[in-house]
Amino acid sequence: MLDSYRHKGLRNKLIGDLRSKGGIDENVLEVMNKIPRHLYIEDNTFLESAYEDKPFPIGAGQTISQPYTVAFQTTLLKVKKGERVLEIGTGSGYQTAVLCELGAKVWTIERQRTLFDNTKRRLLKLGYRAELRYGDGYKGILAFAPFDKILVTCGAPEVPNALLDQLKVGGILVLPVGGLDKQTMLVVERQDKDEYTYKEHGEFRFVPMLSDKENSS
Repeated sequence: MLDSYRHKGLRNKLIGDLRSKGGIDENVLEVMNKIPRHLYIEDNTFLESAYEDKPFPIGAGQTISQPYTVAFQTTLLKVKKGERVLEIGTGSGYQTAVLCELGAKVWTIERQRTLFDNTKRRLLKLGYRAELRYGDGYKGILAFAPFDKILVTCGAPEVPNALLDQLKVGGILVLPVGGLDKQTMLVVERQDKDEYTYKEHGEFRFVPMLSDKENSS
């Protein structure tokens, strides 16, 4: 699928709209302006509106987050080139691409098998070498911990202890926490082995984070 002049123009306008809202890191906006969001949406009926600031369904009851949410979470994460980043909820792979373009080494977990298979093929085709894993995001990936940064792109009822344990001292965990209707965006910073700070950054709405038990019913 081509990234046409029309798509580039729509993408540039979207980035301008996100910039006007304020609070978004300029490096994040520059990276997002490079990534053709329409390539991450399976349903061709959404192609012409791929650059509106809203989420879209991607199958398996999941969505590709609205661009502002992607930009906001990524800004809070403060990604630096070369950092080890764990993403929970690969979804379409769009957020994964943003992290890769920022220079991070990315591990990402997806709980839905169909999405995992489709997104793995998509990211390889687009040239991204993230480490994709199919499994339970609540458990993280202990074998490759600790991580400099952890990003959760689905709503969790609470902060998973496994993710806290797998965060490097000095690292940052960004995740939405709350019920099904809305969640509070949290930034958790690990100060020491057993010391964490928590800061709230407004309300959002994400699809729920699934565990093995929830997904097997």
